[in-house]
Amino acid sequence: MQFLVYILAYPLLWLISILPFPVFYLFSDFVYFLVYKVIGYRKKVVRENLALTLPHLSEAERKVVEKKFYKHMCDMFLEMIKTMSMSPEEMERRFHVTNIDLVRDYAKKGKSVILVASHYASYEWLLTINPKLGFQGVAVYKRLANPYFDRLVRKIRSKYNTEMIETRKAIPTMAKNQREGVLSMYGLASDQSPKMERIFHSMKFMGVEVPVHTGAETLAKKYDLAVIFVQVKKVKRGYYEATFISLADNPKEFENFKITEMYLKEVEKQILEAPEFYLWTHKRWKHRIE
Repeated sequence: MQFLVYILAYPLLWLISILPFPVFYLFSDFVYFLVYKVIGYRKKVVRENLALTLPHLSEAERKVVEKKFYKHMCDMFLEMIKTMSMSPEEMERRFHVTNIDLVRDYAKKGKSVILVASHYASYEWLLTINPKLGFQGVAVYKRLANPYFDRLVRKIRSKYNTEMIETRKAIPTMAKNQREGVLSMYGLASDQSPKMERIFHSMKFMGVEVPVHTGAETLAKKYDLAVIFVQVKKVKRGYYEATFISLADNPKEFENFKITEMYLKEVEKQILEAPEFYLWTHKRWKHRIE
């Protein structure tokens, strides 16, 4: 059944990927209408998250954020499909990095890096910058239940030579690369909610005390990896801008959880500046600490 679903869906995905951009975004508007107006996908979760974390906004203002978010979310996930047929030149035009030399300097020094990203703006197109950086790019991701779609997503995300690894393989991969002297950049999106059995620290995130992922900091200290945050902004529809922010060159010099807190403060700043570009459908604040 999973294979049947895949072979039925794949031609549609390919057709979507080759649409000219004006038509592509008209299609995204149609998907937005279905997802938001007809299906109401996770509307309750989104509204609860917005009310909890943006209490300074009126209900009408949060409604505006809500609608803009759904429109952006549809754009973003369809843009991942669009990657299938986009040329490197077109991608370069639409996803610009403002300070790539900051990362290249680490490569020149022979220092491997953990790149902490967030579920904000375009975390899918972020993977396309890998060839410019001077590292072996490694992205940690959660495997999809359907193995055929999982393979497709891996293929799309690996188009620019990023190695995709499951979460359980992160530590063995880092250990192997360190032993063999492979200069690597490990990409992790660490802003979501950890499992209850993996809670080691909590902090206020968007004004609410919640458990936080500490894996990026722990691995950085274990393998002496620099930590860089990547701030992605949506310039306009279909265009993004990424800026690297160095958090820790020598992570062992920082108190425990300090780097994690610095990272989430950067994420929080982005959300407060333009909340419509965060992934509000995730139950990020389900494990609150009173």
